[in-house]
Amino acid sequence: MITDIEMYFEKGCGRCNRFATPDCSTRQWSQGLNELRHICRESGLVETLKWAHPCYMHASRNIVILGALRSEFRLSFFNAALMKDPKSVLEKQGPNTRYPDMIRFTNNAQVPLMRSTIHSYLDEAKGYAEAGIKPPKEQNTLELPDELVDALEADSLLAEAFHALTPGRQKSYVINLNSAKKAETRRSRIAKFRDKILAGKGALDR
Repeated sequence: MITDIEMYFEKGCGRCNRFATPDCSTRQWSQGLNELRHICRESGLVETLKWAHPCYMHASRNIVILGALRSEFRLSFFNAALMKDPKSVLEKQGPNTRYPDMIRFTNNAQVPLMRSTIHSYLDEAKGYAEAGIKPPKEQNTLELPDELVDALEADSLLAEAFHALTPGRQKSYVINLNSAKKAETRRSRIAKFRDKILAGKGALDR
């Protein structure tokens, strides 16, 4: 997993064996990803690297994060429940996603055409961060297995990534772990799930 943000734009995130090869998703979408990077920095956001992906912050809050797959690349918003989406450009990342939280691109040329819209959405998200506005907390009665609690306490990166998951994705891990009768099995599954959690995926996501 990369530790230098420049490597993401040059070689990829380092999470799979396509890293630093012509087949890496970041190579295919290099032009669009770099354009999104420029727009985010132009908007005054602070560029950081989180979960091996470019993450952009404002007022000490995560605002957006970039991502690339073989078929598309994405600009995903944190605290998506607050976004008004006047242009109806936000989409859900999957069936377990509660709120539409990303702008999906399937062509590099889409980014410059959406430049003003992206800027306005970033400004909206920045405004919430500056005002300290957060989505209302939803009732969550999800009870985590003891082994997962221990793992999150011992691994701050894993804890941050897990708590950033949608409730549905968190629940998918809890259901999977609770299906194991032995503690050692649950611990083994947590170790295998770590990369998926850091990638923002649910237990059933590929």
